[in-house]
Amino acid sequence: LLVGLGLFTVTVLVGLAIHAVIILGLILRFAGGRPPLEYIRALGAALTSAFATASSSATLPLTMEGVESAGVSSRSSRFVLPVGATVNMDGSALYEAVAAVFIAQAWGIELSGGALVVLFVVATVSAIGAAGIPEAGLVTMVVVLQAVGLPLEGLGLLLAIDWLIDRFRTAVNVWGDAVGAAVVDRCITA
Repeated sequence: LLVGLGLFTVTVLVGLAIHAVIILGLILRFAGGRPPLEYIRALGAALTSAFATASSSATLPLTMEGVESAGVSSRSSRFVLPVGATVNMDGSALYEAVAAVFIAQAWGIELSGGALVVLFVVATVSAIGAAGIPEAGLVTMVVVLQAVGLPLEGLGLLLAIDWLIDRFRTAVNVWGDAVGAAVVDRCITA
């Protein structure tokens, strides 16, 4: 069980890293027109705060300050970032999908292709409804697990490590918000 939790944690962290560095990095570079390394430097305080507090809402002022110091207009940041802190929970959606598959495997339940599609859609939609506060993902996990008939007892497995993973997924959520602000800013100023 401990090995399984360890592999689950590594899987989530690698998935979050791929999403943040490669996917969001490419979006920032090509759709946002900004060099990722410079942009991430400007967001250092916001990303550190996101990791420390596990709250994208609490980090919002630092995120606004960071994107504006990177050259995003205050008009774009003040529109995109509050919306993003509320509905852009890409790190949480990734986590919920992987967590549900982990719980299914831990209980010996095989998910069909159709069940996986439902799981991914419900994880994405429920992440949109998650509050930008610590541990909000555990609440929305109930919806995800019920959607594909997985046991809610599986949440007990996640409690031991969720506090740590929550910090990483919050940092990814904040990074995604900041990338979104850069893309919108480029679109409205072009």
